[in-house]
Amino acid sequence: MSLVIRMARAGTKKRPVYHIVVADSRAPRDGRFIERLGYFNPLLPKEKAERLKLDLDKVQAWMKKGAQPSDRVSRFLDAAGIMKREKRNNPEKAIPRKERKAKAEEATKAKEAGDAAAKTKAAEAKAAEAAAS
Repeated sequence: MSLVIRMARAGTKKRPVYHIVVADSRAPRDGRFIERLGYFNPLLPKEKAERLKLDLDKVQAWMKKGAQPSDRVSRFLDAAGIMKREKRNNPEKAIPRKERKAKAEEATKAKEAGDAAAKTKAAEAKAAEAAAS
């Protein structure tokens, strides 16, 4: 049985509150859990202490037993100083798809052609002014 420390949603519609629980990884998100370790209220401002409450001793005990925290819970534990969370890096996220790349290349070519035409017009206008004076 693989254990997970994760958040279970509670509260009402558009007013979420999350319980931080230890559960079997196969259990439903808001369903059966083993123990409640704390809560998280995302509606409160970040400065308030009531926004996040964790029983850190219980968290450490469950982690020694093999429970793995979810990504969001690991952020909380990193802020509390219990575990070190590596920053994520997805360099492929910023790469556009083929269609967007083709459109971007066409736009840059059109812009370069427009810039070149504007430069030649400006050079011709300067030459005309110089010839007139």
